[in-house]
Amino acid sequence: MKKYPFLLSALLAVGLASCSQQPAETTESTETTGTTEMTSSNFGGLALYTLRDAMGTDPKGTLQKVADAGYAYVEAAGYADGKFYGMEPAEFKSYLESIGLEPKSTHMGGVTLENADEQIAATKAAGFEYFVIPVPPMGMFTFGPDGMGMKGTKEDLVNILSTIGEKCSAAGLKLLYHNHDFEFKPMEDGTILTDYILENTDPAHVNYQMDLFWVTKAGADPLAYFEKYPGRFKAWHVKDMNDEGNFAPVGTGNIDFARILAEKDKSGMVYYLVEQDNTFGLDPLEAIKISHEGLKKFGFQ
Repeated sequence: MKKYPFLLSALLAVGLASCSQQPAETTESTETTGTTEMTSSNFGGLALYTLRDAMGTDPKGTLQKVADAGYAYVEAAGYADGKFYGMEPAEFKSYLESIGLEPKSTHMGGVTLENADEQIAATKAAGFEYFVIPVPPMGMFTFGPDGMGMKGTKEDLVNILSTIGEKCSAAGLKLLYHNHDFEFKPMEDGTILTDYILENTDPAHVNYQMDLFWVTKAGADPLAYFEKYPGRFKAWHVKDMNDEGNFAPVGTGNIDFARILAEKDKSGMVYYLVEQDNTFGLDPLEAIKISHEGLKKFGFQ
């Protein structure tokens, strides 16, 4: 596998801590009145992993800036000790609603078969619709100098996803698995892990959150997967790739999002989220503003 040294801190955080239809009109806070007003200008979602440092120090102030940047909904990536970014689930939900943001999905990389019920209950209480497993859970994810991978068997992973997916369905949630690049590359036996997951799970309980950067990095074509497994890609992570193959704000790189967006119905996409794992010296809050403008360029709404 290619080496991605710039990912070390980001992916360790993911592995250890946890890494369309038009959204409804949402609200936007106004400092002049201290109230919220309905607006149709906010659209699209943000994966809060992009702002993980700011969310760690000032979660409420940072969330307000997300709303101010024009986003309508968010995906969390900061669950610990029964709380989302230090807030009880109900408090987190209430605060998001107060500033016009919708809790759409949450990455729960620390889920196990033993704690799944507790984490599902917290996700439900926080108002999320989607429970996302960002990497192979329960110690199966690997990361090293040669990149990302998985230990254990594909059968074990599918069994875990299916079991937790059924629990999510019973609770009124939807489970998604989020990809990186290794799931699109042949395993030792030649299996493509993404294909195996999609062919051996029930779409009633398990579907995909496709990260458009990582599928492109792996040399796979999102549209080929939409054609092969229509309706299975309920969410997208929208992040661009620059000429060096690194993360870039949406609209500043070379991924043809217009081509991908044209097949959103076939993909099954219900919602999408801007994410940028590393902004390479650019203020992440500035990066998400650039990306929101980039969404407009490609026709996201």
